[in-house]
Amino acid sequence: MKTLINGIHAVESALKNDPDNVAQVWIAENKRNQRVQELINHAQKRGLIAHRTDGAALDKMAKTHQHQGVVAEYNAPTAYNEDDLMDLIAKTDTPPLLLVLDGVTDPHNLGACLRTAEGAGVNAVIAPKDNAVGLTPAARKVASGAAETIPFIQVTNLVRTMEKLKKEGIWFIGTSDKSDDGDLYTYDFKTPSAIVMGAEGKGLRRLTEEHCDTLVSIPMAGQVSSLNVSVATGVCLYEVVRQRQA
Repeated sequence: MKTLINGIHAVESALKNDPDNVAQVWIAENKRNQRVQELINHAQKRGLIAHRTDGAALDKMAKTHQHQGVVAEYNAPTAYNEDDLMDLIAKTDTPPLLLVLDGVTDPHNLGACLRTAEGAGVNAVIAPKDNAVGLTPAARKVASGAAETIPFIQVTNLVRTMEKLKKEGIWFIGTSDKSDDGDLYTYDFKTPSAIVMGAEGKGLRRLTEEHCDTLVSIPMAGQVSSLNVSVATGVCLYEVVRQRQA
């Protein structure tokens, strides 16, 4: 599927990790700094010409002014599906770590979650197909290359997928400020785990919450009752990393 990606990190990551699927690259005429020159060098090494064009043309292509002067045409690989997810679980040599995003609709939050998940060593990110954002150009840009490296799997029925994964030994830990099961730092994440994050402002949907094995909260010392979903995701995932490295 052809799409346009923008931003230095996103385009550079595609050139490094998936160069065969980068079809064209455009650079703003007035962008001549070292980072842009390095990106041009990456493109040239892969037989691509970095076309110079004006900023207005890039604005129109990217449908945003926030493209950092870099846009590329990208042939996105075929999306992962549930069968791929089961294969990923079967092939991992360490206890699997999954991230479930239940209805995140903001592409910037999705991109930030993907970037954090990739850094924390998450095996796959799972989200519903309906009422949730997919890998839009904005999400890819914020992900800074993580969208091209971490499996992002959208499923038709999230609860059904959770039940299938439970049979594979995965424990689902939901996040909720209403948790009676303790906070994030009292849970043992050394077992195969899936962290389940709710949507912006709404939290977990009722059915999703009911199918979690346990719920944990993030301790809040201030007046604000909850964190942005991408920030909360980072807090949770790196507590898993801390425990598993200890």
